[in-house]
Amino acid sequence: MTSITKNPPLVDRFGRQVTYVRLSVTDRCDFRCVYCMSEDMTFLPRDQVLSLEEIARVAGIFQNLGVSKIRLTGGEPLVRKGIVSLVEQIGTLGLNDFAMTSNASQLPAKAQALKTAGLKRLNISLDSLKPERFRQITRTGQLSQVIAGIDAAIAAGFLEPGHGIKLNAVILRGQNDDEVLDLVTFARDRGLDISFIEEMPLGEIGHHDRASSFCSSDEVRQLIHGRYPLTATTASSGGPARYWQMADSSTRVGFISPHSHNFCGDCNRVRVTVEGQLLLCLGNEDAVDLRGLLRAHPGDDQPIRQAIIEAMDLKPEQHHFSSNGEVQILRFMNMTGG
Repeated sequence: MTSITKNPPLVDRFGRQVTYVRLSVTDRCDFRCVYCMSEDMTFLPRDQVLSLEEIARVAGIFQNLGVSKIRLTGGEPLVRKGIVSLVEQIGTLGLNDFAMTSNASQLPAKAQALKTAGLKRLNISLDSLKPERFRQITRTGQLSQVIAGIDAAIAAGFLEPGHGIKLNAVILRGQNDDEVLDLVTFARDRGLDISFIEEMPLGEIGHHDRASSFCSSDEVRQLIHGRYPLTATTASSGGPARYWQMADSSTRVGFISPHSHNFCGDCNRVRVTVEGQLLLCLGNEDAVDLRGLLRAHPGDDQPIRQAIIEAMDLKPEQHHFSSNGEVQILRFMNMTGG
């Protein structure tokens, strides 16, 4: 590898500095969540997927460019063979925050190894506490296995200072909106944070009508407030969630509101898909091919660094999601990378 000279921070045309990268390690998953992918998915062939070494290289390049937070996403990251080794490599970069999004199904066997390897935080998807409903939403998931994974992460030390576990729930009207309070109580009982997410219009899912199932963050917050009074905070996890607190619990309740409360003004994020496409915005298709550059320049990081710097000019001012159910982005969420 050539020696690396520190570059100026990544700043887009609107003065926003990119300090947070979500790296997808796979498009595959052991679940088939209805809001994320179709039931019968076709996954990428191996030669189109970045190797673990390429992913680690991308992480190092971004860290050199001023990125201080990296989250590994999927699909489900823990189904990727060698994932603990990748965590070990990225864990040596000295990041301020190193996280992973997971469905927790593999955590009973891997939580301790991930903690030892240097992972700091886990974001765990949990949309229902009813086994049959959980199965319907995930199509293949077992709720008991996920709860065991959450408890394994707690036992491994992911609630120690400098670490954390946050639950993520996508709330769909008529499907799981009656469980909002149960999910908050579950988080409170285990000392976990929880964020509620408005469904994003990514991919033709065919399972439900997005317009009729849309449930806004304001509705969810008012429902919680009736049981657990909420007070707004200035706390931030470095991402799009806006957090509220309860007087009698350390649990923070976050809301990610791409429709009702656009968070683009202070966006500090980009994504890299497992194909090596640098996505400048979740809600736009502008992308830069990093895979081709990585493979064309195996011993020289400068072309990749320069492409990333120049790509900042492509980052749009905002996305334009609406809640009318219209699909605005054809790629599924598992292809986007969390």
